[in-house]
Amino acid sequence: MPTPKKRTTIDRLRTELAESRGLILTSYRGLSVADLAAVRTVLRAEGITYRVVKNRLMRVAANEAGNTTLPSHLTGPTAIAFGHGDEAVLAKTVLGALKAYPAAEVRGAILGSSILDLAQLTALSKLPTREVLLANVAGAFQAPVQQVARLFAAPLQKLGYALGGLQAKRAADGA
Repeated sequence: MPTPKKRTTIDRLRTELAESRGLILTSYRGLSVADLAAVRTVLRAEGITYRVVKNRLMRVAANEAGNTTLPSHLTGPTAIAFGHGDEAVLAKTVLGALKAYPAAEVRGAILGSSILDLAQLTALSKLPTREVLLANVAGAFQAPVQQVARLFAAPLQKLGYALGGLQAKRAADGA
């Protein structure tokens, strides 16, 4: 039976699991307190929470939240980045923040029910953000409409050029 303090921690972890869209599991061994604070500051700017967790309490919270994939990845000293927004931004920010600290090891990520290893997480971090991808899709939909509009405008434009040329010719003949 967990103590009231541990129960509060478990409830907080369960809430963060439910609210987050993705998790990145890291090892923090070899990082000083100042290094962890620097990493947290960088991540907090993007709305990412970075917590050092006790594996046993996180397993209980994950089981209560119905997350069956997380408990098997909780080995050794663990810190978890909880992302609430775009998964690509989460991957890019966490990998960028930990790049200066080679002692911190990224173990993998859990996005929804998908488990990603470091290679897949790196590939995800190289993707453009959701907003950029949506803009590209909108541009792809808009391009054919613009092309049709130009095709319909072309005969009128050519008629305008022809009339302008005819007017210039008459003006030159009359002068």
